[in-house]
Amino acid sequence: MDRVRLKFKSVSEILGTDEIGLLILTDEDELRQIAMPCDRSMIYQFSLRLNRAPVVGRLLPEVLWHVISMQSDHAYEILITDIIEGQYRALLVDVETQEPVSLRMSDAILLSYIGKLPIFIDRQLMEKQSVPYDREARGVAIPVNTISTEMLQDALDKAVEEEKYELASHLRDELRKRKGK
Repeated sequence: MDRVRLKFKSVSEILGTDEIGLLILTDEDELRQIAMPCDRSMIYQFSLRLNRAPVVGRLLPEVLWHVISMQSDHAYEILITDIIEGQYRALLVDVETQEPVSLRMSDAILLSYIGKLPIFIDRQLMEKQSVPYDREARGVAIPVNTISTEMLQDALDKAVEEEKYELASHLRDELRKRKGK
């Protein structure tokens, strides 16, 4: 599999909602970026670590990663392979045995941040889902296929309420496409 190495850049909240945030990753050259939706609790988890809260060393992810590191000399990496029903598919892969374990995308990024694990994405998926990276940008474009069905329905309802019919039509088409699968 041809793949691109990613690096974590930032966490961003989405204006107009308290429930959804974005984890921003770029390629190593910072030419392209990809936005991964996450929930409010993950925004909080990243804020603790980015702000170096004193409690972080005693939190479960850090403690478990420390125990795993003490028990094994295996190297691990995160691999993003697909999008299924608005959710990125992430795997924690043992580099030596190539044994994968599936996990939630935002948890995979958090584990990568904690354990300094490399994150890779399938090159075709990166080309399809990414946008040019602009360090000075005030907003981030996210592909509609990365939004969960529930979030998509909420966005559709809001677009209709605000009379943004072109956006509503696009969101409706994506919902219909998912229901047809």
